[in-house]
Amino acid sequence: MIVAGMMSGTSADGVDIAVCDIRGEPGDMSAEILRAETFPYDEQMRAEILACCDRERSRVDQIAALHFKLAEVFASCLRELLARPGAAALDLIGSHGQTIWHNVTSAGAVDASLQVVEGAVIAERTGITTISNFRARDIAAGGQGAPLTSYVDWLLLRHPSKWRAIQNIGGMGNVTFLPPLQDGSAEAISFDTGPGNALLDIAVARLTGGALTYDRDGEMAKAGRVNEEWLDELLRHPYYERAYPKTTGRETFGSAAALDLLSTAQSRGLDAAEIVATLTALTASNIADAYERFAPAPINEVILGGGGRRNPVMVGLLRQLLAPARVITHEDIGMDSDFKEALVFAILAYETWHFRPSTLLAATGARRESLLGQICPGANYAELLKQTWSI
Repeated sequence: MIVAGMMSGTSADGVDIAVCDIRGEPGDMSAEILRAETFPYDEQMRAEILACCDRERSRVDQIAALHFKLAEVFASCLRELLARPGAAALDLIGSHGQTIWHNVTSAGAVDASLQVVEGAVIAERTGITTISNFRARDIAAGGQGAPLTSYVDWLLLRHPSKWRAIQNIGGMGNVTFLPPLQDGSAEAISFDTGPGNALLDIAVARLTGGALTYDRDGEMAKAGRVNEEWLDELLRHPYYERAYPKTTGRETFGSAAALDLLSTAQSRGLDAAEIVATLTALTASNIADAYERFAPAPINEVILGGGGRRNPVMVGLLRQLLAPARVITHEDIGMDSDFKEALVFAILAYETWHFRPSTLLAATGARRESLLGQICPGANYAELLKQTWSI
């Protein structure tokens, strides 16, 4: 089956699309990315998204409008990709959309999560049956609604004999601890480790007056030194101590938190390079802290994904902090990290279409496994039913 996975991450940089050839079933599944592309947002679109994520600035009319406007953007980007020469005919779409709010209670439970991008618009504009709103059913079943990537990590990335950590460093960081295939009893563990690039990117943008949106190649961090006293204070945030399953987002580690941290750092006399160096160390350190607290066994191999893998300062710190584990990237095992999450939502849509649950209870904390997402029939719906189920 040819399935397109689409998503926009916490950093709200653009629409990631992966058109995938997915075959088989759990235990004997293959998933190949046929073509993939990121369609960056223009400055106005990104500003609209981030404004809707801000509880102080957002309005209900803006969020409702974004729900449909961003769906038009998703559909337009997919149509553009499919119009390219040699594009495969599409059977199904899995759209994660854009997370606007992920509500974590003081007790650590998730009681609401909102992802915009209306699936009906995508199905109408493309004619392709679309599955969207993946997180809601897991939350209804008592889960965190995340991280959903852990299911695909379990299917595709277990090592025959080694414990692996699949570490994503996007706006937030999340990890999946995977037992080796030869261990038939251990379960995967997955949770958000804390802020990934979100605090860092916001700080860089503010410190450079918008000239930079992230610390390219870690250049600012390289020029500064880590303020150990401030770093120790930052690592006392209660999120890090909270037991898994747990998730977080911009609600806790977003613009408001970043601006508060900037104000504190500047009042202490830290310059821009010191601030960026310390926030870079915060991401690496909260990841290492999570491994020390929660890894169920010694980790032999860490596979990095997300934008953070491109920051040599952050990767260098991780190699020091996680030694003797070997730290590599998804590319080192033949997977395109830039489109890993888009691939995930293609696979989740494929599983839902085949009436198979696609959650790991040990990862999300749900009471039971669930079929994820809501199906919006496209013009190909009847034919797809016939092809799949011989109806």
